[in-house]
Amino acid sequence: MKKRMMVFALAFLSAALNVYADDAISDSTPNAKVYFIQPVDGQTVPQNFKVVFGLSNMGVAPAGVSLKDTGHHHLLIDSDILPDLTKQLPVTDKIRHFGGGQTETEVTLPPGKHTLQLILGNYVHIPHRPPVISEKITVTVK
Repeated sequence: MKKRMMVFALAFLSAALNVYADDAISDSTPNAKVYFIQPVDGQTVPQNFKVVFGLSNMGVAPAGVSLKDTGHHHLLIDSDILPDLTKQLPVTDKIRHFGGGQTETEVTLPPGKHTLQLILGNYVHIPHRPPVISEKITVTVK
């Protein structure tokens, strides 16, 4: 009986967490697009360079602020594969969060070729449905 209660409790908790996760996913606006204003694909940049984010058909709002048709930027650096787009984006050295609603940043990278990509996250850092993801660009750091 005790084992059955534990299984029931775990099943209930799992279902509750799935409902919360589904409720935390925000729909994107049709034709929403995130892109790089600066740098451009193929550009050669110094080790410390400015990155400017662009967004159309949606607005920018800080993390924690739940407003329809808004999100905030996440910058992927040298990521070969996309993170799980149904969960909160993790904070790693390859995924930088701009939860304050920033639309630009300074990036420092070692010399060589690097890839950059943007993903818009909602108020709890979960990508929208469908996800709003930029094309991946390549920069060469001199």
